[in-house]
Order: sequence, then C-alpha cells, then structure tokens
Amino acid sequence: MSAVPPLTTASAGDGAAAPPPFLLTPRQGEAARALLSYVAALPLNSVDAQLLAVVVGIRAARTGTGNLTGTDLRSLRLEDPEAAVAELSAAGWEVSGELIDGDPDKPAGIVVPGMTPGQGHALPLGKEARSKVSGWSMRTRVAKPVRKSSSGVRLAALFLAAHASAELVGHAPAELPVACYGAVPTLLEKGFLAEVKGQTYRLGPTVGHLAGLFRTPEELAALAREEEERLAAREAAAAAEATPESWAAWKADVSPALLRHVEAVENCRLCHLAFIRVANGFMTPPSPLPMPRSALDAYDTWRAAHPESGREAAQFTVAFRTGHGHGPSYGQLCKGLGWRKLSRELRGVIVRTLIDEGWLTSTPPVPWTLRPGKTAHAQGIVLPGQVARGGR
Repeated sequence: MSAVPPLTTASAGDGAAAPPPFLLTPRQGEAARALLSYVAALPLNSVDAQLLAVVVGIRAARTGTGNLTGTDLRSLRLEDPEAAVAELSAAGWEVSGELIDGDPDKPAGIVVPGMTPGQGHALPLGKEARSKVSGWSMRTRVAKPVRKSSSGVRLAALFLAAHASAELVGHAPAELPVACYGAVPTLLEKGFLAEVKGQTYRLGPTVGHLAGLFRTPEELAALAREEEERLAAREAAAAAEATPESWAAWKADVSPALLRHVEAVENCRLCHLAFIRVANGFMTPPSPLPMPRSALDAYDTWRAAHPESGREAAQFTVAFRTGHGHGPSYGQLCKGLGWRKLSRELRGVIVRTLIDEGWLTSTPPVPWTLRPGKTAHAQGIVLPGQVARGGR
C-alpha cells in the first residue's frame, strides 16, 4: 500500500448499543467486493460516476441492464449528475437520454456491457444474492452517519464496510479510489469508523451490521483444511462398515417408531438399497457436509436456473414418501427432480438452503426423513393425512 497515503491515525468514541445482525453472508460479502472492484477498474474519473456505477452495476448484475429513474438519480445527490452519466457513456455504458430529459418517474434502462449474461460475466449472481448486495449497498449509502455526506464519503463507506471482517476490522483495499482517502476524517467524525491506524480501521458499532465479513487468504486456507479434515473423518467412518450382527444389535436397541422407519427404508422395494448403505446410513453419525467456495459459487448460478426449486422439492417429497413409505435422501431428491451432474457438496448446499428456507424439513441425524417444511405447509404442500396450516 505504499502507493497511497495511510488513512490516518485516530479514534472515535464507541457506542454502547449492540449492532443488528450482519446484512450479508460471507459469500454475499465476496459479491459486494467483486462489484466494487469492477467499478474501481472502470475508466471513471469522478467519485460521482463511481458511486452511480455501483448503483447501476448491481441492478444490471443479472440481465445486463440496470433500470434507473430520474428521481433515483436525484436521490443520489451527486454534485454533477449529468457529468457522471456522461462518464458512464464514455466508458461504454449505453445510457438512455430519457434518464436526464424524460419522465423522472419512468425507468430508463442502462446497458452495462460487462454484465451481459453469458461467459465472461463480470458479476454472475443469483437472484437472492443480487438482491442482498443491492440492499446492502443502499443501506450503507443511507446509513445515518453518511446519508447527507458527499459522494466521496458514501463511496468510501461502501468500500470500507465491504472489506471489514466479522470483528468489524478491515484493511484499506488496494483498489480504494484515491479520492476516498480524503473522506476518512468525516467517517471518523460521524462515527462510521471507530478507529483508524495506518491502513487498518475498525467500523463504528452502529454500522457494524454493514460489514462484508471479509476473510483473509489465511482464514480461507484454514477453512479449506477443516473441510479436508471433515472429509477424512467421513472416509474413516465409512471404513468402519457395519456387519449383519452389529446391525441387528443396533436395531434391537432403538425405539419402535425409529425401527418402523428403518425397516421402511431397509425393505423398500422401489429403492433396493444395499445393506451396507442402509446400515451405515443409520449407524454412523453424519459428518458436517463441507461447503467449499466452489459449491457456494456454483449455487447462485444453479438457483437462478431453478427459481421454483423449493416448491418442486417439497412436492417431490410428498410423492416420494407416498410411494416409498419414507423420505428421499439428498441424492434421491436431486436425481428425482432431474438435477443431475451435481457434486455432493453442491447437493448439500441446495438441500440445506431449502431446509433453511422452510421448503423442506428433516429429522437429523436420522436419514431418509426429508419432507415438506413450514413454508411448503403455508402453500398447501403437506404429507397425506396432514392439514395445511396456512402461514402459521
């Protein structure tokens, strides 16, 4: 960072109130930083144009076209909005003349070449991730400490919040626009930053929820090692395969309800599951499914192509249980819905997300128990004999 000056060395008083939960997940934080890096690399000279590019860029992230009204443009309170729009046009963005001269409440499409769907897309995001990053961007720009500040202060707030860790500590990124360095005293004065020392800073507690949950390469390497250890533990457990004797002893010690479920899986004439798969499935405690970055990266793209996956999965479990007498495994669910060529890790991310969203539920650690969850119940998707309970 020798090419740019240190931020400063100062501190601001800490507030007593605890911050609300983070707006972004670590994966979404990566997307927010990718957006800012993309904007920082554009041939734009003013902070007005860069701030406008952040707003339009995230809106265009899925379709390649970001809609903006004249009212939206005015609400950004740019020093020279017409000059900012001209800079975007000069950078190759196709800006409709209606944005400046047309109906202020009529959306004008701005085509962003780097966001055109397909290979080489600068920011491939699923619908939910795009929405989350867009919401984070807006909430950061209008956060109380900076909402009435200059474009440079708000742009600096976006960059510094995005690069802050879960501990609210960050290090000024290399692509931080030089003009943003002059905004640091204001960010300190207003409490957006609690402390700055050299290139390192700490967010103020009232804006801690805006942190992008940045993780260092060392932290990412540690997570990768943990995933490898979990995989090794799973392989070791699989090596200790069950025997008919140990299986019989295990079944003799379970509850009648669990035994009925076990035998439904074991004797299912539609599944024809091998003895060792069933026995190990029930007798071996499941290890946490790894969630490598590759699977998380692939998930957003996959979900964008399967917008009705929650409803489809819930309906499938009803039909599957009706025919089999038990729920599907993760693999059976994905195969049955035609979600083919998915890695085990991606299957895990998909099903765990559907469970988190309430489309599915299960009875861990018991396998083959997937069934409709509360969100599905609210849509009338229930198992035979159950009563839909609406939104309750």
